[in-house]
Amino acid sequence: MAETTIPILPCPDLCPVLDFYTALGFEVTHHQTSPNPYAVVRYGGIELHFFGVKQHDPATSYSTCYVRTDDVDGLHEAFRRGLKEAYGKVPTRGLPRFGAVRNTSHGVRQFLMTDPGGNCVRIGTVTSDDQSHRPAPKETFARALHYASLFADSKGDAAGAARVIDRALRTEGERPTAVQLLRLLVLRADVAGRLGDEAAREEALAGAAAVELTAEERESFRDDLARLGELRG
Repeated sequence: MAETTIPILPCPDLCPVLDFYTALGFEVTHHQTSPNPYAVVRYGGIELHFFGVKQHDPATSYSTCYVRTDDVDGLHEAFRRGLKEAYGKVPTRGLPRFGAVRNTSHGVRQFLMTDPGGNCVRIGTVTSDDQSHRPAPKETFARALHYASLFADSKGDAAGAARVIDRALRTEGERPTAVQLLRLLVLRADVAGRLGDEAAREEALAGAAAVELTAEERESFRDDLARLGELRG
């Protein structure tokens, strides 16, 4: 016996959603306009189905699915390249948007992308056999980064992530390491962009760009530096 699970995701209009996935490199294998709008896209072993419902609001959507892969970095680069070619840049805020690759605290390396219908597709690969929940770090800035990342990515709460980061950076008598400061400011710029707060976004980007790292640190945290480059670009 063999089973396949395929998510069916909502959108108010199929056309911009199909344009987005085509830009990523997906093939549209089915597109039905009546009696009910329905479409299917495929990329390798990834298959996603969509149905049209005019009442659906992408801005308040909670629909999501998870794609497991053995090459998360390869897919991220291929999708990123396709988006840049189609849109002239990689969309990092609003809808659609495309996230950075991150290593989670529970042994997964992943990135998130949200299509014009507000559907969040999480694409990841397991990096550790230990998938158990880990307690939040106790150190101030590691803890802030942990919770801000959860707010920004898992909950989609950009305002909550911004509050966590701002509170941590205002902590009296404590200073983050250079790496912690870089990662916090890159994430702060990211969520500021989602909130439409250009002043906070530019301030965070300037601060992140000014952080001095060693060559070893730059190599270890190249994901964050790549995200900084995308946000600045």
